[in-house]
Amino acid sequence: MTATPTIRRAEPRDAAAIAAFNTAMANETEGKVLVPERVNAGVQRLLGDPSLGFYLVAESAGEVVGCLMVTNEWSDWRNGLFWWIQSVYIVPAARRTGVYRRLYDHIRQLAEADPGICGFRLYVEKDNTTAQRTYGSLGMSETDYLIYEELKQGVNYFG
Repeated sequence: MTATPTIRRAEPRDAAAIAAFNTAMANETEGKVLVPERVNAGVQRLLGDPSLGFYLVAESAGEVVGCLMVTNEWSDWRNGLFWWIQSVYIVPAARRTGVYRRLYDHIRQLAEADPGICGFRLYVEKDNTTAQRTYGSLGMSETDYLIYEELKQGVNYFG
């Protein structure tokens, strides 16, 4: 990849690429196979309901080469919103070329323009040291928190 990517908010026309990226990311980082219909519906729902969050995409030479999703977490301690960065994916040919840095810088610019944003958070697989180094190089630091979850019983999320 040689062209500097353009960063923009995702649009409905980006849904197929984002769903494919989410599927690839789950497989690459966690060895999980996602249910395509559920992922496609999830991407479409977020794109259609801005209250859930938004996606940014990196586009180079007319092709989407990376994306991330931003969702909100209210912090009563800070009287502001944390933006959770999720579903980060950069196509293999564009990795280590600054695409994620451009996406992250764009998020920073958006947050600086919005006094209601108090910071960013993300989670990363424990074994994904490459991503951890990338996030650290951008000024993020590991927190003292662990993440716990409970998935709703009887719902098939993985194939």
